[in-house]
Amino acid sequence: MKVYDLGERTAVFGENIIKLCNSLPRTVVTTPLIYQLVKCGTSIGANYSVADNAESDRDFKHKIGICKKEAKESRFFLRMMQTATPEMIEKLQELNHEANELNLIFNSISNKIQVSKYLDFGKIGNWKFNLGNLTSF
Repeated sequence: MKVYDLGERTAVFGENIIKLCNSLPRTVVTTPLIYQLVKCGTSIGANYSVADNAESDRDFKHKIGICKKEAKESRFFLRMMQTATPEMIEKLQELNHEANELNLIFNSISNKIQVSKYLDFGKIGNWKFNLGNLTSF
């Protein structure tokens, strides 16, 4: 049973976005897309690291919501980049798949927060997931 560290996964995603963007050709079309992609692709990990040390349940929920939105935005800009740089489509699709996975993970965390809002939430940080099933410890 393999357990993944979500903080590490979001950091690796951000690093891969940076590497990709450094390899893309700069044109009038790609330059603003690169700028947006770096912002949203690296913001996922930044917001998760802040959520992991949230001061309250409400703060945690808000930061996880931002992670969801940034993952969705990353998917959008990766799609636009596929049109702008079709020669990079394979790498862009790999990252798009990972952005989708992250979005699903953060949706699942968000849904669990909704379900547990009437319960004692306990420790709100340190989320890990195991084959798509989220657990906290």
